This record gives sequence, C-alpha cells and structure tokens, in this order.
Amino acid sequence: MFGEANFMSDGQSLSGDEGKAGSEKPLKACQKHHVGKAAFLPLIADEHATPELRVGSMFKAGGTGAAGGYWSGVCPAPVTSRMPYFAKLLLLIFCLVLLVESRKHRRRRWTSQLDVQRASHIYKRNHDVTKTWKGKTEQLLRVDDHDFTMRPAFGGPAIPVGVDVQVESLDSISEVDMDFTMTLYLRHYWKDERLSFPSTTNKSMTFDGRLVKKIWVPDVFFVHSKRSFIHDTTTDNIMLRVFPDGHVLYSMRITVTAMCNMDFSRFPLDSQTCSLELESYAYTDEDLMLYWKNGNESLKTDEKISLSQFLIQKFHTTSRLAFYSSTGWYNRLYINFTLRRHIFFFLLQTYFPATLMVMLSWVSFWIDRRAVPARVSLGITTVLTMSTIITGVNASMPRVSYIKAVDIYLWVSFVFVFLSVLEYAAVNYLTTVQERKERKLRERFPCACGIPHTKTMMLDGNYSESDANSLAGYTRNQMVPEEEKQEKMVVHLTMSNESNSSRKRGLKGHVGLRIIQNTHAIDKYSRLIFPGTYIFFNLIYWSVFS
Repeated sequence: MFGEANFMSDGQSLSGDEGKAGSEKPLKACQKHHVGKAAFLPLIADEHATPELRVGSMFKAGGTGAAGGYWSGVCPAPVTSRMPYFAKLLLLIFCLVLLVESRKHRRRRWTSQLDVQRASHIYKRNHDVTKTWKGKTEQLLRVDDHDFTMRPAFGGPAIPVGVDVQVESLDSISEVDMDFTMTLYLRHYWKDERLSFPSTTNKSMTFDGRLVKKIWVPDVFFVHSKRSFIHDTTTDNIMLRVFPDGHVLYSMRITVTAMCNMDFSRFPLDSQTCSLELESYAYTDEDLMLYWKNGNESLKTDEKISLSQFLIQKFHTTSRLAFYSSTGWYNRLYINFTLRRHIFFFLLQTYFPATLMVMLSWVSFWIDRRAVPARVSLGITTVLTMSTIITGVNASMPRVSYIKAVDIYLWVSFVFVFLSVLEYAAVNYLTTVQERKERKLRERFPCACGIPHTKTMMLDGNYSESDANSLAGYTRNQMVPEEEKQEKMVVHLTMSNESNSSRKRGLKGHVGLRIIQNTHAIDKYSRLIFPGTYIFFNLIYWSVFS
C-alpha cells in the first residue's frame, strides 16, 4: 500500500544531520503526490518514538530490522488507488447500510409526530378528568394520605349506611336441613369525605374489587348463615363507585345459604316464612346505623323467580335492634319472604295412592268368606303398600317430634286397611264357629235327614219365624228346642206328591233344595260402614287443613 521506503539494514540508523536530510526527501515526494506536510508532522517530530507509534501515524507503515533497526514509510500512495477490491466492496456496503438506517430513523420520527397529533386531537374532543386521569388512582383519591382503618367521621355520630338488595334467584329450599339458598346483589351506600376528588363534570369513577382492600367498607354479615361466598368468575364480582363529593356505592354478588325455622304441623298443606338477616359485625348502633335506603322499595326481585314445590307469595323488609349481652345493641335488617307449598305433587304421590289402597281393601267385603287365600292376600298386600307409602314420605322429612298433617291422613288410612283385615278375621272365626254348631245339630237330629219327601233349609238366626212361614205350601214338621232357637232355626218342609208339580214353578230360581246363606252379617254392615266413615273423615280433614 505504501510507496518507496528506505530500509535500514545491518544495524544502521539515521542520526544528526543525516536523519534530518533523510526526512526532507519524503516530504518533497509527498508534495508531488499532493499530500500535505501536516500529515507527516507527527512522524517527523517524534524521531525517538517507537516503531509501533511510527507505524500508527499515517497508515502506520514500518517495521524493525534484524539488528534492532527500524524502517519507515517515505510517502503513502493514494488510498483509493492502491486499496484492494474486496476492501472497496466492504466500504461500499457499509455506506449503503448507514444510508438506509438514517432514512428509517427519519421516517419513524415523522410517523410518531403524526400519531401524537392525532391522539391530542382525540383527547381534546373527549376530555374527561375522571375517565382519563394520567396519575395513579391512589393519588387521585388520596388513599395514602388517610388512615382507612377508621370509619368515616370517627369519634362523631354514627355513620348512616343505606342498603338495598336485588334477589336474583331462590336456588333451593330444603325441608330436611331446614335452610334455603339465595343469590342476590347486595349494595351499600355511605359517604366518606376522604374519598372526595375534584371534577368539573361531576362524573363518578368506577373500580373493581382491588380498591376495596385499601379503603373502609361496612362489615355487614349474614346472621344465621351456614355458607356464603362472593362469586369470582371471571373476577371477583365486586363494584365500587366513588362520586366527587365522597359518596360511595359498594355492590357485590353473593350466594348465601341461611337457616329457616320451618313448622311442618300442616305439611304438605303449609306455608313457610323465611328471613335473611343482615347486621354489622363490629360496629354498634352508636358507630354505624344500617337502614333500608328506600323502605320496602329497597328489596327487588326478578319476575322469573320460581320454585318447583313452592309459590312465592310476597317479599317484604323489616328492621329492628338486636341486643348482645357482651357487646351491646346492633341494627339488624330482615329480608322476609313467604312460601306456599304446591299440593298437586303430594296429591299424586301420597294422597291418591293411599286412598286407592283403602278402597282396594274394601273389595274383600264382596268376596266369598270361604275364599280364605283371596281375602288374606288382598288384605296383606294393602297393609304392606300403606307401610311403604308412610316410610317414603317420612324419609324426605326431618325427624320432628310432632304430628304432621300428612301423618294424620296416612295413619288413618292405614287403620282403615288394617281394620279390613281384622274384619275378615272376625268373619272367618264366626263362620268356623257356626259350621261347628251346624255339625253338632245334624248329629243331634238324624231323623230329619231320613224323610223321603223332605226338603231342608237352614237359615241364619237373623231370619224371623214369619219369614220361614212365608213359603206357601211348606209345613214345619220338626222344631228346634227352645235353648237353641236364638242360634239357629231348622225347618223341615214337606211337600206332597200331588202339589209338588204345581209348586215347582214358584220355587224357580232357587239354587238348590238345601239353601245355605253364605253372606255373613258383618260383611253386609262393613260394606256401608267403612266407605261412609272414610268419606266423613276426608270431609273433616280437607276442611280443616286446606
């Protein structure tokens, strides 16, 4: 890359005037190549510099000899004329890259300025301090400047906190656990001057649940609640709205399961009144005054609320003071609602089956008293079915110590079914006794059976003597002794051969010559007494409990 060079070999070096004269020649040569003298001043002035420094000035051409001498470039040639081709190519690429990057930078600055102008135009058109505040929320509300562990106006009068509730749904009513589950929106209203902020448009600011942990909120809880939680899908269902004058609206969506004292003495023809109670946990009525914000209008319900077993009759609100012996008096708010049970389900599942079982037990009164298997199996089946119905109803009810309305109906029906079984037991026993006495009578009067033209009819003791004489053409040949007259009457009717043909027309329809009355008097009376008594019981039952 360099031009001519003077090499100092064999340990020779320039000194004194020779060095000066040798240094002037390169200068002249450089002038011919249009190289300024100033470019070689450091090389000339610093004679005693090290070879590395000499080389470093103006392309740093030079080296050391074998005997410790050095060599230096006399005059550099033009850079562009003697630079290798690949170095020129690299320099050209480098320059192009610098040019492209500089243009990109200018374009970014231009587009960013344009965006700022557009944003400033939109900001001027929709300017609202409460919605586009540049500072932090804590700085706007001055949360860090106050102690929010204290209630507003601490040491002064009680702070009023208004409450309103919107019932979203009644999820379930459990008779076994004696509780109900309700989902509702609970809203609180109060004023905290520590949260006031300047605003020209008087618009409120809305926050989520993250700010609630930094400010004071009322400590309302549900009295007699078993389980409750705030919904957290997809985030905590909490809303906080702050107005410029310090008024605060605090709303949250809650599902609560609370106790309900139910009276089942008229079940399933009953109505239940349940209440959800709200109260401050720490603040007495001297520090916090809970009240319904709009009276009865503070409680609103969804028109689509419905339950499978109950009809919601009404919702209403009340309030009163609750006293605790160790802490004092507290304001308590009540959400009362009345439920009336639907009876149709229980008519189909309980009352109709029980009534049918009772009516089925009456069928045995029309079955022959000698058909023992038929009447016994019918009676046992109805008794077992009634037992199953009673067990199923009590399984879905709490174990209360008093009698319910459904218990009265089911147990009375069970008694009717059981009495029908006892009725057949009595009929069967009396029939057996009667046949035993008839057998003894036959053994006692064997002559009555030997008369050739004699027809015998055995009548129960319920028939009078005139009934036996009403059969024309029949005469009494033998009479039962007086001591057995009340139990049975045996009449021997004889008929002559001449009048036998004429009397046969009047005796048509008789099953046999010997007629035994099989229908017992107890069955006849039961056919009327059982249905009549059961109908009378139903009239009284439904008139009292409906």
